[in-house]
Amino acid sequence: MEVISRHETAIGNYLARRIGRQAAEDVLGEVWVAAYESRATYDRSYPEARPWLYGVALNRLRRHWRSEPAEDPAADLSGTATGWDPWPAVDARVDAQALLRTALARLRPEEREVLGLVAWEDLTVAEAGRVLDLPAGTARRLLHQARKALREAPEVAVLLQVPTT
Repeated sequence: MEVISRHETAIGNYLARRIGRQAAEDVLGEVWVAAYESRATYDRSYPEARPWLYGVALNRLRRHWRSEPAEDPAADLSGTATGWDPWPAVDARVDAQALLRTALARLRPEEREVLGLVAWEDLTVAEAGRVLDLPAGTARRLLHQARKALREAPEVAVLLQVPTT
């Protein structure tokens, strides 16, 4: 199917960023089955199927998240050697990612979704609105609010500080 070959990488990467590569492979198969089964609902007035496929993928993600059991507790690391730090090269990166995640977590879910679809999935604001079943103007407002909130977030200000040495 031409639609699959054209959009498989983008939809697969979208899923992988949200649930990891291994789980994304399973969910991606479900996306194609669901898209095929609901192909009659596709509005052919839109020339591009990609936003519609992101919407199908988002619905499959939601179903996946609902079906997931609670997370397992962290592994017992008490047997590792005292003073051994397996990650010294990534400490700063992890700190930066944690700060950014904190700032993103403060966004409302719909702001975070619009931002992610526009910034990481390279959709237009109107296409992101279509994925989320929102008017384009609402999607624009949500994107503006998300960007403003991130600019004003103290965590992002820390990341943007230029070190003085």
